[in-house]
Amino acid sequence: MVQDISRSIEACAAHYGEDAGAVKTYLIEGQAKALALPNRGELKFDEDGNVAQDILNAYSKYGFYILENVLSEEELDDIKADLEKMRENFPAHMGAETDTHGRPALGADNKAPTLQWARPLSDPLGGTEIFNGRHQVKLFEPKAADDAPPAVPVYLGGSLQFSPACLRTYAHPALLRLAEAINGPDFVPFTEGLFIKDAGLGAAVSWHQDGDTHWDSPDFDEDIHGFNFMGQVYGSTAVNGVWVVPGSHKVGRANLVKMVEDAGSERLPDAVPIICNPGDVVINSRQIIHGSFANTGFEPRLSVNFGFHKRSSVLNVCGAGMHAEATVMDDAFIDTRARVIGLAIDARKQRFPHEIPYSYAPFVARQDEFKWSAAAQSSLKDYNLMDLSI
Repeated sequence: MVQDISRSIEACAAHYGEDAGAVKTYLIEGQAKALALPNRGELKFDEDGNVAQDILNAYSKYGFYILENVLSEEELDDIKADLEKMRENFPAHMGAETDTHGRPALGADNKAPTLQWARPLSDPLGGTEIFNGRHQVKLFEPKAADDAPPAVPVYLGGSLQFSPACLRTYAHPALLRLAEAINGPDFVPFTEGLFIKDAGLGAAVSWHQDGDTHWDSPDFDEDIHGFNFMGQVYGSTAVNGVWVVPGSHKVGRANLVKMVEDAGSERLPDAVPIICNPGDVVINSRQIIHGSFANTGFEPRLSVNFGFHKRSSVLNVCGAGMHAEATVMDDAFIDTRARVIGLAIDARKQRFPHEIPYSYAPFVARQDEFKWSAAAQSSLKDYNLMDLSI
């Protein structure tokens, strides 16, 4: 069942002045096109335990797939409870060392990037050199309400250190089996975070492609830069969600400036929104053209993001320097960063003992090394300094 977002569509379009009609049509038609695509359904496995081939085929063709009802109500409630605790401990304002209760704020003493802020409804990355200039165009920035705060949280990096619930979701056995099907049994981590798009406040993320390192590689293929899972806590709509250009993950690095010029606006004609209900998880190629408009609607979005790579894409490769300091990622470096997978599997096993836990091939002989506890959770502090960024 799709959320009724008619009020949000009207509210969004109203920000665009003489383009209001075109924006309304774009949102409505985009939603219809997205729902007509054959790339959504339950995460199914065949009689041999392999991911259903139709899922893999659709993901390969379109560059994304909506996996329905992956996260249970119980798991969603755990994530929401953690989010409430974390938000209570967010800095009182951008740059503050304490929260509104006077306690040391979440991330205040971290070395690694944690909570990122932006002006409400702004596009902080578009048209800048941030992230190696991959956000080539700047999106329209609607005017926020007069009582909006000067800055709002938009992304929490290294989220697994702050949220045991997100750590457990990271080890969802069905999702890790899908990661194995695409990237091989020796797949490796990428990065993890929470995308926060509060209603009437959430910032835009300009059109971009995530991959950076291997565009000119002789071994280039549609999977060389990995993928992200995006777990949807509240759902995702045409107004607050990510838009993608289906199939664009196969064609190499795009000239987004020209694409916007050819379209006559930022509304790329071939793009569709990723429409989800709470508990759905999206898998999307990091090479697909994607972005999101400012959330001028009434529904919030919280995406639990975590990505994985093929080991061959990162082994002895110098990182891109976007999510962590650029360094050559050798076996020892990768093994240390992958430790979080082992801890996550045990954390999930403790919380959901009825499940058959995923067995991660590189650690199959070392499973006893990874035991989750409060102390183990604390040991994850700044783990994202070693994100495998390519």
